This record gives sequence, C-alpha cells and structure tokens, in this order.
Amino acid sequence: MSDNAPSTNGDQEDDVKRKFREALERKQAQAKARDAHEDRGSKIHSAHGPASNRRQFRRKSG
Repeated sequence: MSDNAPSTNGDQEDDVKRKFREALERKQAQAKARDAHEDRGSKIHSAHGPASNRRQFRRKSG
C-alpha cells in the first residue's frame, strides 16, 4: 500500500503540471492572435521639443 501512495501522488503532480502547461499554451496562443504593438507606430513621436527653442532663464532684476 505504501508503494502505491508515492506513485499516485506523482501522477497527481504530473496531471497538475499538464493542466498548467495547457493553460499556458492557451494563454500564449491568445496573445499571439492579437495585434502586436510592433505593427502600430508609437504614440510618442518625439521625447523632447525642438532643440532650437531652448528656454532661457534670466534672473529677476530689481
């Protein structure tokens, strides 16, 4: 009886691993089915404004 217990436990672990693996494969298949961000351009075209219009900081006089 004690010999059957470890193998049954191992079978249950394999079954759980199989279920998780199948769920992961379904999740990855859904992610691949959607449009990738690589197809679209980024919403951010320029991180900073033009360099020619740099702000000038002047001290307040008087």
